[in-house]
Amino acid sequence: MILLLCLFYSIWVELAWSQEENEGFSFDGNIQQVAVAGNYFYIATEDKLYQLSHNLTLIHSLTLRGILKNEDPMGNEEFYRVSEKAVFNATFSINVLLPFIRNETAASCGLIDNSCGYCEVLDLKNISKVLYREHIEVGPPRSRSGSVSFLVDVKKDSTYKTYILTAIQNHRDKSEKIKCMSDQVTINLQDTDHTGIGGIFSLSDESGKTPGIQTEADVEFVDGFQINSTVYLFSNVASGAKTNKVRLIWLQAETSKTQTLKSLHGATLRTSNGDEGSRLLASSVIPGGQQVLWSGVFSLDGGETNTELLLFDITPDQRIKPFIDPDFYDTPKKPNNPSEPVALKPKAVLFKQNHMSSVLAVRLNGWMVFFIGTADGQLIKLAVDRNYQPTCPKILYRTSGDNRVFPYLYLDPVDQKHVYVPFKNQIKRLPVSKCSTYQNVKDCLSAQDPFCVWCVSKPSCTFKGDCKDAEWLSIPDDSKQKTVSHRVVKDSTGEIKLIIQTHVTMEQKVPTNFACQFSPSSGQLCGGHGTRPHYPQCTCILNSTFPADDVIVTIKMRLGNTSLTEQIKMINCSNVHGQPSFHLCQRCIRAGCGWRQNSCSWASDPVQNDSVCVNIGQFGMNFSKPEISSITPSVVSFYGRNHAVLSGRNLRDVTRVRIQADMGCDPKESPVWNNIGTSLTFHIPDRQTKGVVKVCVLLTDGSCHSNFAIMYQSSPICTDIVPSSSWRSGKRKVTLIGTHLDLVDSVTHINAPQEVILPRNRSSQNLIYETPAAKNTDFSSSVVFLKVANQTLTCRTEIAYYPDPEFTSFTAVREGEDVRIVVQKKVDNLEMKTAELKVVGIQNEKEYPCIIKSKEISNKTETFICEIEGLHNADFEEVKVSYGGTSVTLNKSSSLSVLILLVILLIPIIIIAVLVFYRRQQKQLTIKMNRLMEDLELDIRNDIRQGFIDLQTEKADLMENVGAIPFLDYKHFASRIFFPESELLIKLCIKDIGQDTENLQLDERCQTFSKLIQDQLFLITMVHTLEEQKSFTIKDKCSLASLITVALHSNLSYLTEVMEVLLKDLMQRNSNTQPKLLLRRTESTVEKLLTNWVSVCLYGFLRESVGQHLYLLVSALTQQISKGPVDSVTEKALYTLSEDWLLWQAQDFSPVKLKVLFAVGSDGEVSEPLEVDALNCDTVEQLKEKILNTFKTKFGFPYNTLIRDLCIEYEKDGSFLPLVEVGAGSEVIGEVTKLNTLRHYKVNDGATIKVLSRKTHPPLSPQESVKDDENFSGKYFHLIDPDVVEDHGKNPERKKLKLKEVYLTKLLSTKVAVHSYVENVFRSIWGMSQTKAPLAIKYFFDFLDAQAENMKITDPDVRHIWKTNSLPLRFWINILKNPQFVFDLEKTPHLDGCLSVIAQAFMDSFSLSETQLGKHAPTNKLLYAKDIPMFKQEVKAYYKQIREQSAVTDAEFKEFLQGESKKHENEFNEAAALIQLYKYVQRYFSEINEKLTSNGAPVELTEQLQHVKDLFDGLKSCSWN
Repeated sequence: MILLLCLFYSIWVELAWSQEENEGFSFDGNIQQVAVAGNYFYIATEDKLYQLSHNLTLIHSLTLRGILKNEDPMGNEEFYRVSEKAVFNATFSINVLLPFIRNETAASCGLIDNSCGYCEVLDLKNISKVLYREHIEVGPPRSRSGSVSFLVDVKKDSTYKTYILTAIQNHRDKSEKIKCMSDQVTINLQDTDHTGIGGIFSLSDESGKTPGIQTEADVEFVDGFQINSTVYLFSNVASGAKTNKVRLIWLQAETSKTQTLKSLHGATLRTSNGDEGSRLLASSVIPGGQQVLWSGVFSLDGGETNTELLLFDITPDQRIKPFIDPDFYDTPKKPNNPSEPVALKPKAVLFKQNHMSSVLAVRLNGWMVFFIGTADGQLIKLAVDRNYQPTCPKILYRTSGDNRVFPYLYLDPVDQKHVYVPFKNQIKRLPVSKCSTYQNVKDCLSAQDPFCVWCVSKPSCTFKGDCKDAEWLSIPDDSKQKTVSHRVVKDSTGEIKLIIQTHVTMEQKVPTNFACQFSPSSGQLCGGHGTRPHYPQCTCILNSTFPADDVIVTIKMRLGNTSLTEQIKMINCSNVHGQPSFHLCQRCIRAGCGWRQNSCSWASDPVQNDSVCVNIGQFGMNFSKPEISSITPSVVSFYGRNHAVLSGRNLRDVTRVRIQADMGCDPKESPVWNNIGTSLTFHIPDRQTKGVVKVCVLLTDGSCHSNFAIMYQSSPICTDIVPSSSWRSGKRKVTLIGTHLDLVDSVTHINAPQEVILPRNRSSQNLIYETPAAKNTDFSSSVVFLKVANQTLTCRTEIAYYPDPEFTSFTAVREGEDVRIVVQKKVDNLEMKTAELKVVGIQNEKEYPCIIKSKEISNKTETFICEIEGLHNADFEEVKVSYGGTSVTLNKSSSLSVLILLVILLIPIIIIAVLVFYRRQQKQLTIKMNRLMEDLELDIRNDIRQGFIDLQTEKADLMENVGAIPFLDYKHFASRIFFPESELLIKLCIKDIGQDTENLQLDERCQTFSKLIQDQLFLITMVHTLEEQKSFTIKDKCSLASLITVALHSNLSYLTEVMEVLLKDLMQRNSNTQPKLLLRRTESTVEKLLTNWVSVCLYGFLRESVGQHLYLLVSALTQQISKGPVDSVTEKALYTLSEDWLLWQAQDFSPVKLKVLFAVGSDGEVSEPLEVDALNCDTVEQLKEKILNTFKTKFGFPYNTLIRDLCIEYEKDGSFLPLVEVGAGSEVIGEVTKLNTLRHYKVNDGATIKVLSRKTHPPLSPQESVKDDENFSGKYFHLIDPDVVEDHGKNPERKKLKLKEVYLTKLLSTKVAVHSYVENVFRSIWGMSQTKAPLAIKYFFDFLDAQAENMKITDPDVRHIWKTNSLPLRFWINILKNPQFVFDLEKTPHLDGCLSVIAQAFMDSFSLSETQLGKHAPTNKLLYAKDIPMFKQEVKAYYKQIREQSAVTDAEFKEFLQGESKKHENEFNEAAALIQLYKYVQRYFSEINEKLTSNGAPVELTEQLQHVKDLFDGLKSCSWN
């Protein structure tokens, strides 16, 4: 169980890491080229070109496979694409992919297998349209990562001409033969249109020459781009015997191709240590700014491990000087006496991290944000301030394995809020920030995220672009670890000041409303003569001398409409003393004091930070400094490692171990144990990032010593298991195959979770262990789990468990000087190897090891052959075979062959005897089966014919004389809608008959609270606060909504305003998810509030227009159900709309007409006979119900005696026989008793029944109803036989086979009978009286349309679904399924099943999707399948009429709402609702109060809330004056 919990936790963690990762796209092949243009994303893989939308939805794709045909007059082979499944002989490999936005095309160039270059021009909006194709070389002759290409605009006069610049990787080793001749050199400019000399991709200049830049060195290009008229090219160059150097080339794109290439100037980029052996791996320019700032990922040693991110100013020198580049030249031959390129040094080392492989830079005001991809599968976000000081890096994405990030990252050009991260064969779209995860202003600003601002009006943490026309707070342009800092200053007069500085950037108008409040933990801190707060600083002048003890001070700052609270600890600076050390200095600075002359003193200007402590050494150390010599293990996964061992010297006083990155970010500390001075044990904690971190040991004074590095790597991944099976007894050696398996602590199986298996041998790619035994013999396979620290990872392959190998026999034969033993085994699925088997021959109780030589397999036997060397005697009594942890002994038996011979002789005799007996039995069985089949066929024919007759002769002869319709009054209708599951709240909140109905006034407490909830800000804040509490359930939300409805029923206009505000908030929260799901369920307070509001507004329409039709439908259904047999126990019926309630097991029945006499008085007088229709299969209880229903239908009022107080008698032979449900003569099957029916009493057609009252004619043997028995369904049965074995000879009708499908026509019969009633109900709902819908419907539909327009939702389907979820789904379905909410009637489970089918048809009429129904579709869908299309057309017309109806004015609707409030005045107990509401306020008082404060609520509102609390605290409930 513990293991399973761990597994679920690990899965949850992975899901949490990937909660934003669902936007991605995977490709069949590896990514070759990527390009972004406008709203589209273009990816070329090995065999396909993709066009995706900006949210990575596939729009078009173009196969790169085809065939070559010799159809060109010049003899060139033409490339023709074929379908993906067709045969192909050529593949187009794209090396250049350039979108040309200006003319809406894209150029894709490369080569077709081993032929020459090939280019296509594609439609930018639909890449499947090929506009132009040409055989020409553009870009590298082979697919090389060391080449770049991009578009360059060259200015001539006032016009621009666009060229393709290709910088091609160059090797001095020219051993690779070039098949095609080309004029391309290292750096080229090629045309993009027909205006030049030659074709579209011509290299020629206007003069007809082909200019270019060449090199003799090994050159690998990394990146290139154009800013204004300057072109920048970055490359790694190795010329001669020199080590690699990073070169920057500038070109001025002016006049022509030739002049552009001749303007060559260059520089060399140096790394932080100045070495020339470094290599440039990735590049990104920082957009904006006067200087051209550029960032590059450099490898310091030429590899890919030791990398750093550097920042350069690459602005070209405007002073043009003659320059001859040492590596590149635009002349036919390399010139002599080259110039020395200027050496550019980095402005800053921004980040050091192993395995960095890509970078993307973004500028936000004074901040620069870098997105860094790594070769081990991480995306890191690094924010750098205007002083080039980086904040702590954050992990935006992390793969479990080492998935290398593509060299280029891309920003989403549409919303600028996502970054595209390409991997080998997939691409992810990840958010650049998760602002919404920060719940308050402090967390939002402390995150130090330049993308996030605190939007005061919402209030929430969001992107700045999402906080338009509103106040906002953000972080300043320089990096601060804290949002609020403090200093303690003492001036020359001895006056001590506490100076608070807030590090927040605000809107211009916010600082005018800046205030501070100081609240010490005890006493009064500040004097009254303090300086006035002036943004961003406020000062507290202490009353007197500094307190003797440290003081905790809470500072509350008001920034506009936002409050910011910070708690600091004030320390007397003169009390911070001791030996000068880095730790003491750091403690002094962080306490708000100053550090001067190696001691702590009061603070002064300028403000100091931790940097002043860097150069302070340890003075006067009177202890031996701890040193770390090793940590085992020193390489772990990002899940960490338990029980690591740290070894070293002087470790006795170490209390904790600190693990942190180079920048001091995210430090984690682990306690130590087993400390013996030279070694100790601790846990290496998990980390978000992969890479190297530093480890030091902490002493009791907080100082940290020594410095050791440990490496965090990717998580272990298991991809395969060899062999992938085990025998049930376990102990088979298997090998896990994967990556980073050396970091696995242990292995477990799901079939033995408590058994922890330690690996026997392991490396990074292999792990060997022994399988556990299968505890359960039925177990067939097992999931393998890897235990890594506190995480449990799942292996992708399962281990199959098979029975242990079965060894059958052995033979031993002497061969020369050796003995050869052959062991035979049954063939199985284990695929046992010879190395897994050990054989020992036993002779005279002495064991002789047998060396296995080979294995042979026949059809059913596996044979293992082994030899015992140097033994002459081959007479072995037994052989011991061992595998895993199991040993099997094979004995030599002489009687075995005799036994086998006897069995072989007996088998023919037994077979002959069995055949003779079988033939005789089969003949008798065939005769019997033929007779049964004839009877069965006859029964099924009769059933089908009867069903057909019923269907064709069925007519709607149901009686419509239902008397007065028993409508519930408004308050009982509303209370059942408001509180469907709480009888207590119904009784509390309505004023019923018998309660005091005078117009009484609320007492002071309730009046005050009622006034408070009339404040919209308070009510909205209260609802949001309660919904944010984890303990506030959906049931609580529904109760809250209904209590608010009752409390504000007298002011429906205000209730409507509150509902609209809450609905807008809900729509905003759901705007980023699927909008079609809005209002589909009741999971929030406002959704239940909407249900109540619709019910209140539509009660009049329901009663006047729909109520009568609905009651007739319910009555018709009840009558139709009772026309046929109804099982009294299960309530299933032959006539129904629901297949689940279909009584298809019923036996034959016949109708009977009975004359019913009612006893009048106690003298034996009877009434006139009443004719009652019944069935001979009805029970006594069912007959009573039919008598009472017939009485009510005929006379219009119910009989004056309840059914449980009635007894009935049957006239037989001149005397009356009492009819009882169960008697001495009742049929019993097993332990189950059948209820007596009219057939049991042999009541015939025309018989006389007398009805008596138990009160005036008590029966001789009193009997309660058997339905009162708790085990009624277990003790009794009616029409459905109990599931017991019995002799069917006594009841031959029970032998008939009943098929459910034969009786499905009864569903259709019932539908035909009630169909007119169903249509009347539906059309009364969506019919329009005088072509006008009820005011509430028109008003609310217009509100939904307005919100859709505000949210820029243009999809008409979304609006249709919103309206359907609001009205039919939320109100009418509730009424259709629950008529007891509207009428005073009892709804049976069977009636509920039928109404559910009708409600489903009603809801399907509003659906936009076309449902394809087949033979396996449910009957409740098939029943109304032909009617649904007609209903859908009527619904569309209904919605169209509402849309075209003239709008409802605010005054008109307000008058309607006031009328509804007035109409039902004093029907609800407002005080009771207020009391129940206050219970929620009382439970979450502090949370509501805090939310009001953070939302900037007026002080008067919080004081009024406190006043309400004080009043209620004095009395537990409201009372009446």
